[in-house]
Amino acid sequence: MISRNFYFQLILRVIFLALTAIITAFLFFGQNYFLSVLFLILFVIQAGMMANHLNHINRKLAYFFDAIRNEDFTLRFPEKDIIKSFKNLNHSLNRVNELIQEVHLKKQEQEQYYQEIIKQATIGILTYNQRGHILFSNPTMERLFNHSPLNHIKQLNQVDPLLYETFAKFEPFERKMVPLTNEREKTQLAIKSTALRLEEEDLLLVVAQDIHRELDEKETDSWVRLIRVLTHEIMNTITPITSISGSILGYFRTPGGLVSLDSFKTSHIESTVKGLEVIQEQGGNLMAFVQSYRSLLNVAAPDKELIKAKVLLDKVGVLMDQALAANKVSLVVQAHPEDLELFIDERQMTQVLVNLSKNAIQALGNTDDSQLQLLAGVRESGIKYVEVQDNGPGIPAELLDEIFVPFFTTKSEGTGIGLSLSKRLVQMHGGSLDVYSEAEHGTVFILEFP
Repeated sequence: MISRNFYFQLILRVIFLALTAIITAFLFFGQNYFLSVLFLILFVIQAGMMANHLNHINRKLAYFFDAIRNEDFTLRFPEKDIIKSFKNLNHSLNRVNELIQEVHLKKQEQEQYYQEIIKQATIGILTYNQRGHILFSNPTMERLFNHSPLNHIKQLNQVDPLLYETFAKFEPFERKMVPLTNEREKTQLAIKSTALRLEEEDLLLVVAQDIHRELDEKETDSWVRLIRVLTHEIMNTITPITSISGSILGYFRTPGGLVSLDSFKTSHIESTVKGLEVIQEQGGNLMAFVQSYRSLLNVAAPDKELIKAKVLLDKVGVLMDQALAANKVSLVVQAHPEDLELFIDERQMTQVLVNLSKNAIQALGNTDDSQLQLLAGVRESGIKYVEVQDNGPGIPAELLDEIFVPFFTTKSEGTGIGLSLSKRLVQMHGGSLDVYSEAEHGTVFILEFP
């Protein structure tokens, strides 16, 4: 930035200062005090001029950085200086100023662009600090809360006390469902948070979405699928009863009236007995079907206690030992950390894991090196999980949305309530049960607990 000319001038000034100092000392020790004082004054003047010469650059740099800090890009340094080195310096500072101005303008354009995207977003976005001051909220968030402008989370107390309590106690990476009702509509908000740090201040970014409509659509879809399964099962049971009843009725009645005893054949009696046996069997199946429906609805509340995950998984492994041996399936049981504890109803969760393990063993079939894995651990967010994995053929994609529907089954035997009951038991623990499957790569059922 500084040319050779500047260094040459600096060296000359240092040489003149040194010569002046030597002459001053020589005159002083030669007792020529008057001239020594004059040269001393000259030395001070030269030193001051050199310091001013050097500080000239420092002052320019100080002005330059102050202007940048204050976002003042109008500062210009003259480029017609007498000293060539200062001319080059001024030109370089002006060029740097222009580059920083370009970057600043681009940053402002990008910021406006992203702000416009956030304003048009269909989900609500809000950030606030540890003192509850809201630094930003987009129009969607204000519309969801029916309050504008949003400056502090205490304002949410006017919208709904539960909403304010949720935000006041919100922790990073939490997810919650908050119902809101006002004079216009009823909404169901799904909100989640993320921790941010901006300018040495801890912030919480919260996004919210009204999922009321989505829940209604899901509920309707669930009812449609449930009714379709119920209709299928009931029709499969009732159709034989109706058909056999009509056949038996034909033995005892004709268009002209009841059949006389003399014309009644022994074969008709035998067929009637067989038909009644079938009707009895189908009626029993229908009763069992209804009973399984009642068992799905009448689930006892979980009696929770702290249970070591490793102990639970080992217990399930022992219960499945015979089925594993009969199907030549190897078992892997792991828990990280080893002392991981789950706050659950041990009996209910054992029932769930045994059911999932049975399904996995049946799905493995003739798979080579078939393996069942029971895994437990903790996510980075603090969520505890248990996984039931197999390396079987996987679940067809078209069935993934159906497997948790009550009474849906692809097996020749069974009621089809195992997975739906398992999911309900996990939900009663405040958790979730999900499935992920990939063709030829196996299936994993994931239980998550808060």
